[in-house]
Amino acid sequence: MTLRSTVLASRPGLVRLAEMPFYPGGGGQLPDLGVLAWSGGTVAVEGFESIDCQLWIRLQHPVELTGEVEAQVDPAFRQTMRELHTDLHILNALVFQAFDGALVTGVQMNADATARIDFDLPDADNDRLRALEPAINDAIRQDLPVRETYLPLDDAYDEKGLLRSRSVTPPPTTDGLIRIIEIAGLDRQACGGTHLVSTGASRPVRILKIDNKGRHNRRMRIGLAG
Repeated sequence: MTLRSTVLASRPGLVRLAEMPFYPGGGGQLPDLGVLAWSGGTVAVEGFESIDCQLWIRLQHPVELTGEVEAQVDPAFRQTMRELHTDLHILNALVFQAFDGALVTGVQMNADATARIDFDLPDADNDRLRALEPAINDAIRQDLPVRETYLPLDDAYDEKGLLRSRSVTPPPTTDGLIRIIEIAGLDRQACGGTHLVSTGASRPVRILKIDNKGRHNRRMRIGLAG
């Protein structure tokens, strides 16, 4: 993904753009990798910072950018994050359905194509959780469409099952809307991250490990095959 944009402000090693294609991270998803190309060369994107309520891009070197730049997202890294995030939605949906609306207590996606998700499941049978792997991969094989819509925040709270995290709610837009991700026929929940256009774009998934983390939490670790 590439986008041409204008520099709004610049400091050594930091820049703020009029528009950018990068996902800055959040909700357990890592921030995008990529580069910025401008008249003086190219520089890698190292991260993102919120300064005075404005999002700045942190650069690998202390250069100061001016004028117009070309922002390029690392496509392989973004694809891995999209796959993991979409597959976690599939797993979340299956657990929510099979374990009486169990809520998520934590998520983390990793650059090595693995992820973990924690559920509030005080009495869960770990063998039942492991047995969900074929259903995850069946949803991938079905190539279900993944769509996004927006709802007013109050409506999102009123719709049962739309907010699945025990402690985190995706931030609303400036006009008070919440982004909803829907996997056709399987899942519908609020989320702010990046996802696939359809489930079939994911590699198969393996459930790597299940840990008991305290009295209530079950931590499920998954990985992309291949």
